[in-house]
Amino acid sequence: MSPAGPSRTSASDLLAEVRASPADRIVAGVVGMGGVGKKTLLDDIERNYRAAGLAVHRGVDGLRGAALTADALLVDDAHDLSDDEVQQLHEVLDRGEASLIVSFRMWPRSDALARLIRSLERERPTAQLGVMTTREVSDQLRVAAGAAVSPAFAKTITEVTGGMPWLVHRVVDGIRHDGRSVFEQTSVPDAVVDQLSLELAGVGDDLHDLLLALAIGFTITDRLSDVLRANEVQVQRLVAEATYSGVLLANGSPIPLVKQAILRTAPGRRVDELRRELVDSLISSGRSLEHVAHQLVSDGVRDPRLLAALESAADHILSSNPDAAAQLYAVAATGDDASGRTVARRAQAAWAVGDLDEAGRLLDELLGLDDPPDVVRGAQVAAAVWAERGMMERSADIFRWLGSDRAGAQAPLGDVAMIASGDMAGAITMAAHRAPASPTTLGVTVRLMGDGIRASVGAEPERALSTLVRASDTMAAAHCSTPFPDSPAALAAIVALHLGDLEVATAVLDDALSGEQAPPQLFNRLVLLRAWASMQADRLEEARGYVGRVRLERLNQRDEFVLRALEIGIARRSDDHFELSVAWRRARAVLMHVTVDLFNLLPLGEMMIAAARLADSHRLTEHVAAAWILLKKVDDPPLWSICLHWSSIQAAILAERPADIAVHSAALARFAQTSRLASIIASGTKGWVQVLAQNVQAAPIEHAARALAAAGFPWDGARLAGHAAVRVEERRDMARLLACARDLRGGEPAPSPATDTATARPRQPQGIAQPRGESARDDSGLSAREREVARLVLAGKTYREIGETIFISARTAEHHIARIRRQLGATNRSDLLAQLRIALGSDNTDDPPG
Repeated sequence: MSPAGPSRTSASDLLAEVRASPADRIVAGVVGMGGVGKKTLLDDIERNYRAAGLAVHRGVDGLRGAALTADALLVDDAHDLSDDEVQQLHEVLDRGEASLIVSFRMWPRSDALARLIRSLERERPTAQLGVMTTREVSDQLRVAAGAAVSPAFAKTITEVTGGMPWLVHRVVDGIRHDGRSVFEQTSVPDAVVDQLSLELAGVGDDLHDLLLALAIGFTITDRLSDVLRANEVQVQRLVAEATYSGVLLANGSPIPLVKQAILRTAPGRRVDELRRELVDSLISSGRSLEHVAHQLVSDGVRDPRLLAALESAADHILSSNPDAAAQLYAVAATGDDASGRTVARRAQAAWAVGDLDEAGRLLDELLGLDDPPDVVRGAQVAAAVWAERGMMERSADIFRWLGSDRAGAQAPLGDVAMIASGDMAGAITMAAHRAPASPTTLGVTVRLMGDGIRASVGAEPERALSTLVRASDTMAAAHCSTPFPDSPAALAAIVALHLGDLEVATAVLDDALSGEQAPPQLFNRLVLLRAWASMQADRLEEARGYVGRVRLERLNQRDEFVLRALEIGIARRSDDHFELSVAWRRARAVLMHVTVDLFNLLPLGEMMIAAARLADSHRLTEHVAAAWILLKKVDDPPLWSICLHWSSIQAAILAERPADIAVHSAALARFAQTSRLASIIASGTKGWVQVLAQNVQAAPIEHAARALAAAGFPWDGARLAGHAAVRVEERRDMARLLACARDLRGGEPAPSPATDTATARPRQPQGIAQPRGESARDDSGLSAREREVARLVLAGKTYREIGETIFISARTAEHHIARIRRQLGATNRSDLLAQLRIALGSDNTDDPPG
């Protein structure tokens, strides 16, 4: 039905040619549907001819009898001419004197007009007028408004008008006379729709019936002859008339604005009749109702067949496109769903888009029924919701309530929730009555998750990691988003982090974030754990980058707990006391909203260290006690216990409670018999005991520091070496340990011992290695090293503290300060401080007064 023919050229090219050479004879045809601006183009051409002093004749009157004396003949709507009138145009063309420009539609086309078009095209390609682009619509709106309009509004108008110029102009005129600014408009003014409705009511009954049928949902490929009570030839003629009149799009679908106008004034009885016929027609022909169900139900049709079609459509996309599924379920739910058959699926869709409140509301409605339908799905979603709210215990409660008989193949998810919250007995009971695993990819994923978490509390924790990595792989292969207490990728990464295997953690998370395991509701979880892996690897800028990707609008309580711990960890490793204090205040507000489980022990450990450094440990007493009780309930498994013992040791060091170290050191020694990581951390603990006792032996300390780094704790290793360096007697040992600290941090500054218990925000230097070009001096005359020392002087530090901060001896610090004093000509300390503030200028604006 769309216009077809030989080669085409643009109408703008034709107009440009007329403007450039009006005296030259031009023969051309102009084709386009109704309302696309053919008459407007001829008007523009006529103005250009007359401006050039040429005589113009419009129409076919007076072409016979007296000879045509005009220089140009312009004829519009040639498709409406009689054969005799078309013949007169042939005669003008054959005389070869005047320019001839004829516009027409592709339908209707008589034989005489077809011959004329072929003759015109022998002279030049037909110029074609079509629909307007969004940019052209925007230009029209801009002229009406006197200023540019938003691209979104221009796009809306383009879509509702189909870009048809006659409709665009109607809308623009309607907006101009609406009484409101164009910037207040969000849709087509009602007055425009009302006027269009009146005009369409007068197009004739047959054409109006066609437009109404198409507006209801019929298509031009349906058997419209039955609907319109007409034969196929008549229907095709009506479709052609509507298309080439510009009230249908070229593909035969109704223009949205025309559809709206037709439906506004259509008799309600006839509309209902057509809707029933549409449903009957689709079902009788064996076709799906999905493409019309949404609109018909939204329009108020309550046919059970439509509701079933909507539910089916939503089911098909629930995992792949939960946003769209949620909308379909919402529409379907406007029907009779007293049985609650779709509530679990609606809750899953709400969970999948991150709306935990809506999911929880629906689940309360469902699980409160005596015999809830789709109960396994509902329970699975409820468990996921509670887990994301930071209450894994409630997740376990859901599976205990469900029971292994009803849980069936989903029972391993109960293992995950129960073991994570410390219910080993419940997990064992559920495992004893478990149904065989589903043979699907998703079923294998669930079984692997359960196996992996059980292995994590057993005698071979390394097996847990490989099992959970396979679970993550199969989840990606399943290409779906299913509610679990935690994602397989997240569990694999957490286990890898506890084992110090940063490469595996990073690889699993990168694969998940780039594949099918990062739908909206899991993205934050995965990206936060990816940031944690970077932080643990001492790549702080990379960690900050991942934190910056967090979607705060979707932040649930579990994710916020990790986020606040990350902020603490990054600030602590950056020796930024001010940011650490701010991050800790944020974290304190989150503590009351989450309970302790195995999967949040790493964030809890980071908070323990920060609380000790800030002398605020009492705020974590309840959580820390709960963590040790939880670990005892699952038989104190090494995989989950070692890192918490290590965090407790660091907290004891910062809180200056050396006696507390012994308990955790003994536990690590016990684990060291079967765990390499425990052995390494036990060695690191011995190193710290040496540092605290001022009895440092360089070789064991260096070995322990490098072992910590190799085991996935490079910052901890560098910190140990850095602290030990300033407590050794021999300068050679100091240099050795400082070199070790620098090496473990890749040339970055080692963690500063001077600020571990600081109460002010010191300005820390950016490197401990000799800076490139250190001898180069700025306008102050100070070298890079001297500027580092000067900043620390302004921070009020002593020679010893300066030495500890940048890992030089106190005597060397004193030497630097003496040289700075000479450089600046300072005569006393007050004069030195004043000169330093001037010399450092803006570089020191954040330093506290000296």
